[in-house]
Amino acid sequence: MLRFPGQGPRNPGDVVIGPLDLAARVDEALAVQAVAFGLGADEVAVRRQIVLRHLTYPGARALGATTPQNRLVGFVYGMPNDRAHWWSTVVEPYLRARGHDDWLDDSFVITELHVHPHYQNHGIGRSLITTITEGVAEPRSILSAIDTDSPARGLYHSLGYEDLARQVLFPSAPKPYAVMGAPLPLRRR
Repeated sequence: MLRFPGQGPRNPGDVVIGPLDLAARVDEALAVQAVAFGLGADEVAVRRQIVLRHLTYPGARALGATTPQNRLVGFVYGMPNDRAHWWSTVVEPYLRARGHDDWLDDSFVITELHVHPHYQNHGIGRSLITTITEGVAEPRSILSAIDTDSPARGLYHSLGYEDLARQVLFPSAPKPYAVMGAPLPLRRR
């Protein structure tokens, strides 16, 4: 477990990064995601079923960021990528068009990474993603992020992720995404 000392009024106390029983705390995690990502109740209900299904996949793992009061303020989860999973079937044509569809093999996919806005910009997201990818069998990691110049994409670039495909359209997603990949271990500061 990693500890982060409190930094100002927006991040009181220590935040601990450690294993997360995501199935048991799925509603807390989705509450963080809803605030961080701007999701409505209907979207949260759909994502709840998706998260619980993902947790049944071989190699799925999750980490959480909690306060001393055990309040979940961030989480990440991922798994070894499988070309048969929905996400892979959507991104594969975009990756193939750019000559990067081999990234769908032997990669650990970061499925979700969210930190409550009051706890962002303190290294929690960086610690979550670097810690979850430590010790995985796969030699590289892939993820998708909204295709804008955002702090999240800046974080991913700083960790060594590069754009593999841009303007990726997911059904029912209002904005295009970028698919990004990085060799493991991720770049450290």
